[in-house]
Amino acid sequence: MVKRKSTKKSNNLSTYANLAHRYKTKKDAKAREKAEYLAKLPKDPVKRFFYRLHPKRVAKYWFSKRGLKTALKIVGVFIAIVVLFIGGLFLYYRKDLDAIRPGELAKKVKSTVNRYEDRNGVLLWEDKGNGNYKLVVEGSEINKYMRQATVAIEDKSFYSHHGVSLTGVARAFFNNLGGGNVQGGSTLTQQLIKQVYFSDEASKRNASGIPRKVKEMILAIEVERMYDKEQIITLYLNESPYGGRRNGVESGARTYFGKSAKDLDLAESALLAAIPNNPAVLDPYNTYGNDLLVKRQHTTLDNMVELGYITKAEAKKAKEVPILDRVKPESNQYENIKAPHFVLEVKKQLESELGVKTVRSGGLTIKTTLDLKAQEIAEQAVKDGQEYLYLSKSDNIALSSVDTTTGQVIAMVGSVDYYKEGYGQTNAATSPLEPGSSIKPIVDYAPLFKQRSGTNFGPGSVLRDENIDSIYCAGAAGGCHVGNFTGRFYGDVTIRQALSNSLNIPAIKAMYINGTEDSIKTAHDLGDKNYCADNNNAGLSSAIGGGCTVIPVEHANAYASFARGGSYKPLAYTLEVKNFSGDVIKKWEDPKGKQAVDPQVAYMISDVLHDPNARASLVWGSASYGYGFVVPGVWTATKTGTTENGFGKSKDLWVASYSSAIATTVWNGNHDGSPMMGNDSNHVLGRHVVNDYMERVHKEVYAPQGKWKSGDQPAKPDGIKTLTINGKTDIWPSWFDAKYSGVKKSKMTFDTISRKKATSCTPDSTKIEVEVSIITDPVTKKDRTMADGYDTEHEDDVHKCTDRKPSASITVNGTDIDITFVPGSFTIKSYTLYIDGAQVSSGAVSGSSLSFPYPSYTNQPISLRLVDEGGYEATVKR
Repeated sequence: MVKRKSTKKSNNLSTYANLAHRYKTKKDAKAREKAEYLAKLPKDPVKRFFYRLHPKRVAKYWFSKRGLKTALKIVGVFIAIVVLFIGGLFLYYRKDLDAIRPGELAKKVKSTVNRYEDRNGVLLWEDKGNGNYKLVVEGSEINKYMRQATVAIEDKSFYSHHGVSLTGVARAFFNNLGGGNVQGGSTLTQQLIKQVYFSDEASKRNASGIPRKVKEMILAIEVERMYDKEQIITLYLNESPYGGRRNGVESGARTYFGKSAKDLDLAESALLAAIPNNPAVLDPYNTYGNDLLVKRQHTTLDNMVELGYITKAEAKKAKEVPILDRVKPESNQYENIKAPHFVLEVKKQLESELGVKTVRSGGLTIKTTLDLKAQEIAEQAVKDGQEYLYLSKSDNIALSSVDTTTGQVIAMVGSVDYYKEGYGQTNAATSPLEPGSSIKPIVDYAPLFKQRSGTNFGPGSVLRDENIDSIYCAGAAGGCHVGNFTGRFYGDVTIRQALSNSLNIPAIKAMYINGTEDSIKTAHDLGDKNYCADNNNAGLSSAIGGGCTVIPVEHANAYASFARGGSYKPLAYTLEVKNFSGDVIKKWEDPKGKQAVDPQVAYMISDVLHDPNARASLVWGSASYGYGFVVPGVWTATKTGTTENGFGKSKDLWVASYSSAIATTVWNGNHDGSPMMGNDSNHVLGRHVVNDYMERVHKEVYAPQGKWKSGDQPAKPDGIKTLTINGKTDIWPSWFDAKYSGVKKSKMTFDTISRKKATSCTPDSTKIEVEVSIITDPVTKKDRTMADGYDTEHEDDVHKCTDRKPSASITVNGTDIDITFVPGSFTIKSYTLYIDGAQVSSGAVSGSSLSFPYPSYTNQPISLRLVDEGGYEATVKR
């Protein structure tokens, strides 16, 4: 065993010795060869250098075995350097791409168009913005021709590469290096990456663009791992530019051909596929590029044939289509918008709430509160109302309508026509306008009806309509005067009469009693948030709408608060807002109403504004029962309003109308605020618009939806009671106590003929003693005496002390009685004939004499009682 081990060791040493000997021999041979080569070279270093560079010797070296080995070593080192360099670039830029998250690419390709819908999902407007916009659709919504045409013209090897085409990169490199037309060499995937992530750097086509190109390649490879080819082509088609402001194939299809991408035919698809290569030039609306566009379309069709997508016959047929004739004219961004004033107000509000950047980034679906059916009825009512513009000689109308239950805006018309040149796009429904008398229920009487210590008020309370310039004009410059529209005063009137007939003096007194500050606060609480909001010095003129403005749609909501029983709810324009991913980012929730005034106060206001008899009692007459004041089949409460320019010309005309379901305001005036040179003092225009809208919207929209039925009206709250105060029977709040009404009772004698105070000349027969109320006016502090149906201030002016009583002559002529009447100061009105104390005849006196049968065998006493128009009585006997 030991001997065998020694032999093995000896053999190993022999092998190593042989290898070392062979290596030394080879090395010595190379040394001798090199020495012999150097011996042949010139001794001078310069000559030696040029001797070596002789072409024959250089060629001999490189084609020798030794030269070939050297060349292989150089190539290997170069390749290693290139690999290391590219790998380094990838590693260097890869760290910058971590935040990009290619897995979320699909979320980046989103619609930039905001979709506005009515409450039932009906499209109102697609807002494409002022800049580029994009409509995104599912892959199933894109025609196969469109996909095939895009691959054929942009990336033939799309379905075979893995994000980067090395042949394409090489081809572009050598083409660009050779000075040919610049080529990108980018695959569809790379172009998608560039459009989504590097659009701001896309213009860099020289060396400065290399970093972006490297990043594109890295992301393209990543994206190809995460998405399949159909997903990638869909994302590309949704992201690519198609000329002008249009991004995404759906945008292009709708704009140029008026159809969805799923409905495109072969010729149309090929034309659209040709655009993204140079959208600025190939935009179909750029007529200078139309020839190039059609040429590229034909190239697309040829490529589709080459790839087997279509036949030559199909390509030929598509080329023969006059495709540019199919392109629709360019339209503006507001074309086909419905309810434009409302929708643009929603957009403005969303930009304020969500931020301009969020809204203008697009991709939002906004379900609004508007009901398109109600809107169409409103627009028709305004359109029909224009035939009455001649009355006031005005040029504009606005309508605002609010759901009383929720505070949601259901219709808004901001002008006579949105497309009216000069002012049509100005939204009068959201503009500050003076309300005139339409503010009175809100700022005057609602505050006055509130419960308070001392004297409380109700619709039956009396506020004297009289000259109060000394109070109203206190501290004002000369020329101040306040009166009623009719130019006269009406004396003692109830609040029901004053409000129904829009008298100014009682309204001013109401604010005076309540205080300006609290009155305006109540208006704000009810919903007129802008009334006198910028006027810290608002005075009594604000009681009749002077010096302050309202926003019409807010004004409608203030009236809606009455319908809600005095509960305020904020205006709402949107029900829901979803982002592109379908996430709800804003949702309306029915707010708990804030009680602005007691339900009894709201009910009293509504009861007064509904009362046509009260309205007819002083000013309106028979018109109180006409259009707008009485809506057929719909319970409504109505208030008008007028403002003047100070020279007897109206500036604003209002009609506010509300039911238990809907509150609406209609404004009429000139768009520039100038006075109206005509006369529509009866509010014919506004009442017709209100009537046409309120009747139809209730019967055609709310009734079918179960939101309203005939006979609906505000519910009478607990506490409301009916009392007769000062001879006036009316409703009163639960907190009203006649004992604290500030009324003292007394007796006064009146003349029943003149209905005025009796005098010494008043005949006893016309005198009547009546209980009167002595009331101290809460504003003027003057006592006044009131008696229902009697004038407590003036004396009997019918009777005189020199008046003659009536008389008559009685003659018995056989069997007849002949009576001849002798009037006194007044015409004899009636007679009563008695024979022997028994009444035998009576009646009105229509002539100068009468005859009656008289039995000749009797000699009974005859008496005649006479009454004349002055109330004088006389008895004649025979």
